[in-house]
Amino acid sequence: MEGDIKNVIKYWIEGEIENFIKVWLLIYVSLCYCFLASKILPKGLYSLLSFLPVIFFFLYVPLKINSIHLCGNTGFFISWLCNFKLILLAFNQGPLSDSSLSIAKFIILACLPIKIQQKSQKISEIYVKNRKGQILNYGIKTLLFAFIIRVYDYSDNIHPYIIVVIYCFHIYLCLDIILAIVSGLARGLLGLELEPQFNEPYLSSSLQDFWGRRWNLIVTRILRPTVYKPILGLSANILGQKWAPLPAVMATFLISGLMHELIFYYLCRAKPTWEITWFFLLHGVCLNMEICAKKVINGRFNLPRIIETILTVGFVMITGFWLFFPQLLRCNSDVRALAEYQVIGTFFKDVT
Repeated sequence: MEGDIKNVIKYWIEGEIENFIKVWLLIYVSLCYCFLASKILPKGLYSLLSFLPVIFFFLYVPLKINSIHLCGNTGFFISWLCNFKLILLAFNQGPLSDSSLSIAKFIILACLPIKIQQKSQKISEIYVKNRKGQILNYGIKTLLFAFIIRVYDYSDNIHPYIIVVIYCFHIYLCLDIILAIVSGLARGLLGLELEPQFNEPYLSSSLQDFWGRRWNLIVTRILRPTVYKPILGLSANILGQKWAPLPAVMATFLISGLMHELIFYYLCRAKPTWEITWFFLLHGVCLNMEICAKKVINGRFNLPRIIETILTVGFVMITGFWLFFPQLLRCNSDVRALAEYQVIGTFFKDVT
């Protein structure tokens, strides 16, 4: 019986990895086509039309992967980030529009959540200075992540609300560690200095601070040129510069909500309930209220920083409990994720 279980584990891992490699080989081939098309066709509608088959293929391809971790990351990197970069490229914008990029760097920039900083002596000195602190920081986060995985073994004896709080930290730590590994590999293999992906979101002092400057800066960078700025320009002609950010913010949160619905569909393979979209629309409305309140108050009244942080992080977590996490929990994504950890742990234990 034990031998049969080991064979099943081995088959699952080898099968998923083989499938994952095939999917990414197709992604690389598709990006080679986009690279060549961008060199031949004029920018604008013709380029966009040439990219559309690849964009639709990238929306479909995560469905070929069953692992919740591999599927989720592929959906985020390719279906969302890469597709938006290709749309920007069609109009000669974004990180892929640099004509000096080699095909290798083009593919890496397209399919990985990174943005290259211009090399300089100052940046290198700052990186060297902060390297030990970063290593310690991610070492602590890795230990916390491992601790959280062990805590799930006792989830039957823990209050459900506390479990949801643990999920918040799980998602943050998982994303932060994965993106740090990607950044480290890109730096090591290409010698590139990379911008940070998170900026200690648990220290946020407002929703503007949380969404704009601290949480998942990769998404912020890709949504700003593709959604926020175009809508801002259009609304400025109608509402004026003062109030133009309001519809731009709502449009940005709407698109973010829809893209999260897509990622959740890849993970759950279930009909959307639209709770995630409502989560982002709610935050868009509240962020706009915050913008309006700041314009009215104009710096005449400020709460202590610790109170602002507690209110901001508390609001994000409470609304997450209400609208963000239920769909994930209904499709047992947490159980599936833990099962994958156990399968991988058992596999490496047997190998060693």
